[in-house]
Amino acid sequence: MNRIHSIKLSFITAALLALPLAHGANMTKPDYQAGKDRASADYKADKKACAAMAKNAKDICMEEAKGREKVAKADLEYRYTGKPKDQNKLMLARADATYAVAKEKCDDLNGNAKDVCVKEAKAVHIKAKADAKMGSTIAEARTDAATDKKDADYKVAAEKCDALAGDAKSACITAAKARFGKS
Repeated sequence: MNRIHSIKLSFITAALLALPLAHGANMTKPDYQAGKDRASADYKADKKACAAMAKNAKDICMEEAKGREKVAKADLEYRYTGKPKDQNKLMLARADATYAVAKEKCDDLNGNAKDVCVKEAKAVHIKAKADAKMGSTIAEARTDAATDKKDADYKVAAEKCDALAGDAKSACITAAKARFGKS
């Protein structure tokens, strides 16, 4: 029974980790590449540590190592680009990694307990994927809203420039375009 509670606790933890994070594109290309190299090196070290284990413990260890690598790389990608699409990939990588480990842990059980464990793992996975999808939809809506607001502010600034004439009007329009990212 403790095993099932342990698995449930890992699902709850994974669900909390799958919540959208507030990252931005603030990583340099060399930092990004170093992070990818570090993730690969960590995976190789984890894989080597798993080699000493046997049976299902080894399988669980391998799934955990694969999951950590995939999540680390997805996190790096999101921190590098800051794109909502990459945030969604990060959330999906976390959900998939947690599911793979939970499913492996279920192999230690037998009969109905194993069936219940597998069903719980699948249910949490489906919920996490749905949350990731909802997060991407919200992120897209926020991006669209920000673009609409910027466009509206630009139109107001351009309209204010219409009250001017000559070089002052040209300078005003140029400043408005620069301020609101119009070309």
